[in-house]
Amino acid sequence: MKRKINVLMRTIVTVVCLTLAMSVPVTELQAQGSKKSGEKRKERKTKKAQSMSKKVYDKLTEAQELIEGKQYEQGLAALRDLEREKKLTPYEKAQLYNYFAYTYFTLEKYQDAIRSYEKVLKQPELPEALIANSLYTLAQLYFITEEYKKAVATIEKWFKNTEKPSENAYMLLGQGYYQLEQYKKSLGPLKKAYKMVKDRGDQPKQNLLLLMRVDYYNLGDYKNMVNVLKELVVLYPKTEYWLTMAGAYSELKKLEKQMSIMEMLYERGDLVRGNQQLNLANLYLLHEVPYKAAKVLDKGMKKGVIKKIVRNLRLLSQAWLQAQESKKAIEPLRQAANLSKDGDLDIRLAQAYINLDRYKEAVDALETGLKKGGIKRRDTAQVMLGLANFELQRFNASIKAFTKASKDKRSRKTAEQWLAHVKSEKARKQQLKDALKKRPQPTEEFS
Repeated sequence: MKRKINVLMRTIVTVVCLTLAMSVPVTELQAQGSKKSGEKRKERKTKKAQSMSKKVYDKLTEAQELIEGKQYEQGLAALRDLEREKKLTPYEKAQLYNYFAYTYFTLEKYQDAIRSYEKVLKQPELPEALIANSLYTLAQLYFITEEYKKAVATIEKWFKNTEKPSENAYMLLGQGYYQLEQYKKSLGPLKKAYKMVKDRGDQPKQNLLLLMRVDYYNLGDYKNMVNVLKELVVLYPKTEYWLTMAGAYSELKKLEKQMSIMEMLYERGDLVRGNQQLNLANLYLLHEVPYKAAKVLDKGMKKGVIKKIVRNLRLLSQAWLQAQESKKAIEPLRQAANLSKDGDLDIRLAQAYINLDRYKEAVDALETGLKKGGIKRRDTAQVMLGLANFELQRFNASIKAFTKASKDKRSRKTAEQWLAHVKSEKARKQQLKDALKKRPQPTEEFS
């Protein structure tokens, strides 16, 4: 999981639609987060209320009606016509560019909208509400166009023009720092937003918790990441959040908690992917619960969720063996051996057959494995082959195998001991056979 977030964090941009109220003086509009409350506000320096001429007002109203009627090109033409007027005051220019920005934003021409808002902010002596609204929306547009440095700088500037920012503004700033990979700086405003929500007794937004989660992840702070995930699974229960929590517990070396979560998800049918079920099976094996591991693997393969490849089949066989279900271990091991290009798994299969006294099948597996090659210990395989042939009373084949095994010093002593025993048994069997041949045949007596 470390530094590899499945899944992993999409940019969440909340775009606030602009409200065009031509009949309301700009000085009465309020910037995001600066609404009046019952508390006494600090005195601030205010700018003189501004208005526009009737001519400009009428032309803006005309353009507004065209734009609201979705006649965008005609509306833009009306705005451009007004832009050519030479005697516009700064305030009138600001309102003009505000309309340009809104129209371009509606048409998803975000770069044009950005340039228009930048022109709004270049005008002198603007009402604070207009400055604040323009800064906030401009910051959002920078997010949309992935200009994150500008977005952060703009929203920071907006904070200086606003007395009571909302949690959404703090989220926006936190997201900006996240996109710049400044995760510690990102957490600061996010925690402020979280506290604001909690203090008024509300439920934190899912996006806020997700941003905090991913910041903690990138900082390697899995303890706090788990705390956020605990809240996520309660407020916004999703399988992916449980899986992420299980991964975090893995990083914290709390594997029992990880297994408990994975088991819970499996039992309620939420572990639908093969790699997830394999993960649970491995956790069962790690915690010495091989029977459950085998059941998960066997069921997953039968349903086609877990692929029947060498690695997975070998794991299933291992699980059955550890669960002392030797007979059930045979089939997946046989399938794995058939798929494998080298002979090691055939040798393991042979050992399983020997454990079950199925010597003929053991001989076949051993001969197949030796023929494939790629075996780590051919001498050991020859010892097993000699033993299996001996049990089948194939003394010559047994002697041949033990002779080959004796050529390797690692198995020489064992092989030579078996050679002596096999030759002795072969001689004893031959003597018994010869004695039976020399024994006189009984005669029949007739009355």
